[in-house]
Amino acid sequence: MALKITDECINCDVCEPECPNGAITQGEEIYVIDPALCTECIGHYEESQCVEVCPVDCCLADEAHVESEEVLRAKYEKLISEEA
Repeated sequence: MALKITDECINCDVCEPECPNGAITQGEEIYVIDPALCTECIGHYEESQCVEVCPVDCCLADEAHVESEEVLRAKYEKLISEEA
């Protein structure tokens, strides 16, 4: 499942550069995660990097975008093939 950033975000800027897919951007008020680009770091890391670095634990599962590990891995494969 994709992740989302809750309104507890303090705009500390640590998550955006850690996202290997470029899924995190500055929104109108807080950072946001594009669910079309979020793979929970599958294919890159063992753990979601935004979750690992967030000092206020505001990167959570996005219940509106439930995806299996297989779907996330397929999304990762598609994203890396588009980079080539």
